[in-house]
Amino acid sequence: MAKDHQDIVFDRELLDLPQDLRWREWMRRIEAVLFASASPVPTGDLAKVIGQGASVDLLIEDLAVELSERPYEIARVTEGWMLRTRAVYAPAIRAAADLGDQELDLREFDVAVLAAIAYHQPITREGLKDIFGKEISRDLIGRLHARDLIATGPRAPRRGAPYTFVTTEQFLVAFGLESLRDLPDREQLEDAGITGAGKAHADPA
Repeated sequence: MAKDHQDIVFDRELLDLPQDLRWREWMRRIEAVLFASASPVPTGDLAKVIGQGASVDLLIEDLAVELSERPYEIARVTEGWMLRTRAVYAPAIRAAADLGDQELDLREFDVAVLAAIAYHQPITREGLKDIFGKEISRDLIGRLHARDLIATGPRAPRRGAPYTFVTTEQFLVAFGLESLRDLPDREQLEDAGITGAGKAHADPA
């Protein structure tokens, strides 16, 4: 009779294997978990599949070396890790999948609004109107929401308590950023007229 899945003990320690094979198997487990996940996997979750006391960071370092000749790499995003295609292969992927210029399929003005949200978050639609000099449609906000690039932030502390908007973890993943600190220099984007130079909004945390 088959054992109930709760009775099956997952062997984290692998004490029956020599140390070098044990280390390699832990590397493979980490790679498998990252491969199966569409979003960054926290270090704590990766620690659940390796031996107690083994270092996730050291295993990832060794795995990164082993994958150095592969078309994908391990990347740190926020507080987690993920596998992603190396940038040099992006044109090949777009050509094969006929994805066009940028998988997100965003309009030019959508990208400008997304950049403004990234640099001035949390920000309201009224704040975006101040930056661009015109009303930002709910449809545009909806498109960014639908792609999980923005989320609803805290309500603004003023009359009516309007909703604010913030970027998401998926935003970081989509643009290959580890955190908001990796955003391009704001002055360069202001010179290009993207983020609304001279407007006073809070910096991203």
